[in-house]
Amino acid sequence: MPTLSPRASGHDQHEEAVAALLASYATVPPGHRVHLAKRTTNLFRSREAPGTAAGAPHPGLDVSGLTHVIAVDGAAGTADVQGMCTYEQLVAVTLRRGLVPTVVPQLRTITVGGALAGLGIESTSLRNGLPHEAVLELDVLTPDGRIVTATPHGEHADLFRAFPNSYGTLGYATRVRLRLDRATGFVATRNLRFATVPELAAAIGEIGDTGHWDGEQVDFCDGVLFDRADLVLCLGRYVDRAEARTLVELPGVDVPSDYTGQHVYYRSLRSRATDVLRTEEYLWRWDTDWFWCARALGLEHPVVRALWPRRWRRSDVYRRIVALDERLDLTGTLADLRHRPRRERVVQDVEVPLDELDGFLDWFTAAVPMLPVWLCPLRLHAPEPWPLYPMQAGRTYVNVGFWGTVPIEPGHRDGDVNRAVEDAVAAHGGHKSLYSTSGYDADTFAALYGGEVYTRVKRRYDPQGRLATLYEKAVHGA
Repeated sequence: MPTLSPRASGHDQHEEAVAALLASYATVPPGHRVHLAKRTTNLFRSREAPGTAAGAPHPGLDVSGLTHVIAVDGAAGTADVQGMCTYEQLVAVTLRRGLVPTVVPQLRTITVGGALAGLGIESTSLRNGLPHEAVLELDVLTPDGRIVTATPHGEHADLFRAFPNSYGTLGYATRVRLRLDRATGFVATRNLRFATVPELAAAIGEIGDTGHWDGEQVDFCDGVLFDRADLVLCLGRYVDRAEARTLVELPGVDVPSDYTGQHVYYRSLRSRATDVLRTEEYLWRWDTDWFWCARALGLEHPVVRALWPRRWRRSDVYRRIVALDERLDLTGTLADLRHRPRRERVVQDVEVPLDELDGFLDWFTAAVPMLPVWLCPLRLHAPEPWPLYPMQAGRTYVNVGFWGTVPIEPGHRDGDVNRAVEDAVAAHGGHKSLYSTSGYDADTFAALYGGEVYTRVKRRYDPQGRLATLYEKAVHGA
């Protein structure tokens, strides 16, 4: 029997939360588009106010009760999780049982439903693929107001296959059953230095094929390009407490490295050949400083860092600060007052085939003045592509993540660099995630993100157009 999460009567409370969701759906007037009453987001694209046919926007569907782990079955290695449950909450429950999701996205507040509908990736993706590949079944609130259970081979298999990368345009996940991995309490890492992209790519290829490097198992693999001649590939493996103690560099130190204090994780990749972190701290190693984006807030300055409360060193806090800046146009106004160019936000994650990585990074480092760059290899494990994000199954890709701003040069417009990124990704046989700015025309978008498959599933589950289309949402911010 499944072991209930710390919430008593998890299944009963889940049913109550679903009932509240359906009740709120029933209050949406005909002709009004449906949307969630959600205060947080990990999206980085402009968003319009919720559209309506007439009258004031509806306040949104009540998902306040859908934020928990329902149950964990330790014997089966599965969890039933509500769609709005964050990975931070999920890991807190499963890790106590020696289990973790097969892929834990790098930011704490990404939700399970969000990672399924909007994709997710992390350093286990070379071994385990993407988060949706661990899903066994999911309950979906469809746009026409039903709760359906989608599985790989059932009546709603078309929805199951099309849900990943649909970004809430085919419905909302209320419950997800997913496979878990066994985990120990610590992760030991090795930071390998490379002087060229082809050398790093060759190492990724070997690890993807064998699961090992230099005689050691590789459970985690990601890296950073600091510049074209300075790259680090970070390899991790689970270890128990006894082995962790033998690997800690300072004798007698009981607690492994802690990057929630004065030390900054990404800087350690160039200064340390090996490291040991508690598993939970490894999983959130990038969240504390939002990779390296928090440096724009001065958080790498020792004085600022010492004064900044630890509880505020997390991506959702930084995201709210950025949202305030965008809403008030503080950065743009300051640039105008200083007679400097305004800046274009270039926040993107793209996947390019491993054999195209060198060519893409050669273009990127010449065209986009933005370093460091995150490199995260992945390999899908499903026997066939997922239709809304059709990478080739079994082929190794590398997620290239770059997040920042570039000056808008005279004679150029805001958006030019993002459009150039899209062209370069296509030229190198890759795909671009849709959580941020997109500028595709409708035909190109359809060819890249589902085409007729998406249209067919959309018509079946949303015949009245209660939710925006994927193109409307990703490109026009609906």
